[in-house]
Amino acid sequence: MATRETILSVGGGAMSVLVAAPDAPGPHPAALIAHHRGGVDGFTRNVAERVASLGILAAAPNFYHRRPAGEDPVASMRHLRDGELVDDINATVRYLLSLPDVRSDAVGIVGHCLGGRTAYLGMVWNPIFKAAVLLYHGNIFESRAEGMPPPFALTSNIHCPVIGFFGNDDHNPSPEMVQRLAREFSRLGIRHAFHSYDGAGHAFQDDATPNYREAAAKDAWPKLLAFLSNTLCRSEAFPPLAD
Repeated sequence: MATRETILSVGGGAMSVLVAAPDAPGPHPAALIAHHRGGVDGFTRNVAERVASLGILAAAPNFYHRRPAGEDPVASMRHLRDGELVDDINATVRYLLSLPDVRSDAVGIVGHCLGGRTAYLGMVWNPIFKAAVLLYHGNIFESRAEGMPPPFALTSNIHCPVIGFFGNDDHNPSPEMVQRLAREFSRLGIRHAFHSYDGAGHAFQDDATPNYREAAAKDAWPKLLAFLSNTLCRSEAFPPLAD
């Protein structure tokens, strides 16, 4: 695969986007990779490259582009606002749809941690997405922008299948929060499969942190990739299963 960086204009500023493209000729499905709190770092690049290995063009925008260069990612994360994130997501989607080798009918979204919440925002504000992967996303029950509802309040806007991965030792989202989300998805008829792991907490898939849990991570990766392959590459029906 080939990786490159492109720059998009968003709100009068410049947003860099890491793009990982399959080697084979298109047209390809595409996926927006919403970065975790570490930003577009080695972990996010690894996610994008794994997705691209399926034959899916992956694009990871830098949602911290409004912040000073070199700022600690945790500090940058605290300044994110939902309205600006939606603008960044929409700009990335427009970029993907402008590429001649991208299928407009097969665009998905993937997010870990902060990126899981960002992916949820994408689903409820943009109807383009045909599949979504959420990993241990928190704070969907709260708004992070004046005048905007919490993402959870707009769950009825989701019209694509969703797969989620969670740690039972996590506090945000806690198992109770995951169960609340599963009940709402079931009530609304949103096709979903949630996988929860004992002995794992937040960020269990990130092997650069003490939270990494090898067994949970190794179980989640093939499920995540198979879901994207089935829903975006082959457009197969997704079974309405939930843990």
